[in-house]
Amino acid sequence: MSTRKVQELFDLTGQVALVTGGSRGLGLQIAEALGDAGAKVMLTSRKAADLEQAVAHLQDRGIDARWIAADAADEVQARRVVTETLERLGQIDILVNNAGASWGAAAEDHPLEAWDKVMNLNIRSLFVFAQAVAKQSMIPRGSGRIINVASIAGLSGNPSTMKTVAYNTSKGAAVNFTRALAGEWGPYGINVNALAPGFFPSKMTAGLLAAVGEENMAAHAPLRRIGDDEDLKGAALLLASRAGKHITGQIIAVDGGVSAVHGS
Repeated sequence: MSTRKVQELFDLTGQVALVTGGSRGLGLQIAEALGDAGAKVMLTSRKAADLEQAVAHLQDRGIDARWIAADAADEVQARRVVTETLERLGQIDILVNNAGASWGAAAEDHPLEAWDKVMNLNIRSLFVFAQAVAKQSMIPRGSGRIINVASIAGLSGNPSTMKTVAYNTSKGAAVNFTRALAGEWGPYGINVNALAPGFFPSKMTAGLLAAVGEENMAAHAPLRRIGDDEDLKGAALLLASRAGKHITGQIIAVDGGVSAVHGS
């Protein structure tokens, strides 16, 4: 029988988390949760000014936070982030693959260069970061947690009003990428899971929210609400901590119940 109190299962003291796309939105929310639980946090995204602001915010919360500016879609820059994080912090226990982008266009007119941009960031970068972190830190140490940020858009097709075929396809790929890695890397002690958020306010969703309205978006969810700044934190901490040590290959939808009633 374990003598560890349940709060200790969620304690990340002494661990290092690398969060891509961590300067704002869902990535910053997850970084807050991991940092509040005791992890040292390394944020990366493209814009140094955004990262400086995000790290200052985390430090104000008492979190040990750093940043590296890089384009996650660029293989060389992504691998540099991993190497520099290991040089500066010694290890990477938790990788949060959050960086992502979308593109709105009818499928029949969707630009190929836009398709490539979305795919390179939303799925190729997940592979590059996961491979680099696993080879350089997690496999040699025999443990690690990888959390991929997918979407409920990857659990179903596109409604006619949502012309985001590349985004949906990339998130569907992220779902099965998560399952494939979990199966292959489980023997190395690496847990690989994904969060599948529903609709959350963010820079990416601002245009849709303005056009459709929060009440209309919330009406599609059984809980009659959209996500807020706290709603991903509990699930992320579960998957990153000892509390989730027997969970791998799973996709956790955090969507107010949308995927339960609209199919997946």
